[in-house]
Amino acid sequence: MVSVSHTTRKPRETEVDGRDYHFVTPKRFHELIREGAFLEFASVFDNLYGTGRTEVEHKLAAGKHVLLEIDWQGAQQVRRAMPGCKMIFVLPPSRAALEQRLRARRTDSAATIERRLADAAADMSHYKEFDYVVVNDLFERAAQELGAILDGNGAQLRATRPELDVLTASLLHSA
Repeated sequence: MVSVSHTTRKPRETEVDGRDYHFVTPKRFHELIREGAFLEFASVFDNLYGTGRTEVEHKLAAGKHVLLEIDWQGAQQVRRAMPGCKMIFVLPPSRAALEQRLRARRTDSAATIERRLADAAADMSHYKEFDYVVVNDLFERAAQELGAILDGNGAQLRATRPELDVLTASLLHSA
């Protein structure tokens, strides 16, 4: 199951509160921080994002796998809070593909896309802090690989595998 994060950013046209995110004001977000309501939280592209602790704990208690769609900052916090969790980093197949995908979404301004692309190498440089890496070149294959990891069959997808070296070199150094 995917955890629904909290965010202070404005909803996009197709997003629904409670389905895509829990949209909250910055004031409410800071109240939730003080209440210890987040398993992790971070500031990303001038907005706050956080994963509700109770939601994740209830899903785990029900025997569900819980996927958190978070950045490396949040992943570090989750690792400290839940040392036994599996951390999976999803990489694009190329910088060109990343740019094309960001532009095709048509949800961000050109300036926001440029900022995301400029920051991408720094973000992707944290991939070795994760247990596994899935390269999202073909969605169906990436989904199968994610499933294999969740089922305990992802040894060939470890973040330390040598074949990632060429890809990550191009992703991290062609900004």
